[in-house]
Amino acid sequence: MPDTWTVAGVQMDCALGGTAANAAAIARKLNEAADRGARLVVFPECALSGYGFASRADALRAAEPLPGPATDLIAKECARRGVWAVFGLLEAAPNGKLYNAAALVGPSGFVAGYRKAHLPCLGADRFTDPGDRPFAVHDLGGLKLGMCICFDGSFPETARVLTLLGADLIVLPTNWATNARKMAELVSAARAWENHVYHLAVNRVGDESGFHYIGLSSAADYTGNVLHFAREDAEETFTIEVDPAAARQKRVVTCAGEYEIDRVNWRRPELYGPLVENPGAFTGHFNK
Repeated sequence: MPDTWTVAGVQMDCALGGTAANAAAIARKLNEAADRGARLVVFPECALSGYGFASRADALRAAEPLPGPATDLIAKECARRGVWAVFGLLEAAPNGKLYNAAALVGPSGFVAGYRKAHLPCLGADRFTDPGDRPFAVHDLGGLKLGMCICFDGSFPETARVLTLLGADLIVLPTNWATNARKMAELVSAARAWENHVYHLAVNRVGDESGFHYIGLSSAADYTGNVLHFAREDAEETFTIEVDPAAARQKRVVTCAGEYEIDRVNWRRPELYGPLVENPGAFTGHFNK
């Protein structure tokens, strides 16, 4: 296996409720990214389903199980090209629940699903259930990948937990509309720098249900240096190079014994009790 990974972000539009057309577009763009050498291809939040649904019933009609038809389709392309893919969708769970999810698919088929943990009062998230699974990291065979979705990136605890679980790269499929510009400008560099990992945020473009999605996908390396800012209001496929070994070397030595920094291993967990002991004013999901 190569030491570094070429990873692609696919900034794209999608059709609300148009799962068949959206799945075909994901497959086509996955192949285009593979033609450019990508071994992992990341798509936006709800790229399969769209996001701006007006009711839970409408959202459920565009939802699929995991694994399901879309993951089967994308898995065939992944097997044919020897790549992995992450794409967003609405997941219809067997227990009747509905999740804003991301699917990880590889050459051997469906690998894992992630369910969005933090839900804003916006779009489909007004009707989805809060993610109910622990954060997890997946080894793709040399690259350790952590997934979260959009508003999850507003919470530094999310990226920190994925880092502590061993992530080299954290991916954040998003649906950033106009008012989320600050997230687009800041989140990748901040989360990458805080955790000494690579961070890739992949946004969508287009207009849907009264919202304008801005693009501006971003990627940063483990030093917080921005590797790419995608264009505004335009579809774009871009690639970055990820060096897992560099992300794992958390201790940064500028001058041995005089100027060294380790933002991960020099934590003081015994002082962080309020992070988990004080739930604040949260009283439950606003729809429940």
